[in-house]
Amino acid sequence: MREISLRLDPLAGQALDDIADACGRPPEALAREAVARYLDEELVRVRAVGERLAVAHADLLRRLGE
Repeated sequence: MREISLRLDPLAGQALDDIADACGRPPEALAREAVARYLDEELVRVRAVGERLAVAHADLLRRLGE
């Protein structure tokens, strides 16, 4: 597991603490889940952009591969 240090502004830090307290979970667990969700969503978005570019430039990519 990779460890990072993350600085949050005071409002975000307080919100994280409040939600973690309300859920009975550590703030670190909530932050890990939030990052995992974000990365999953970004991966879908980036793949979709890559697929659109590949389709839009298929002829050029084919010619470059010759």
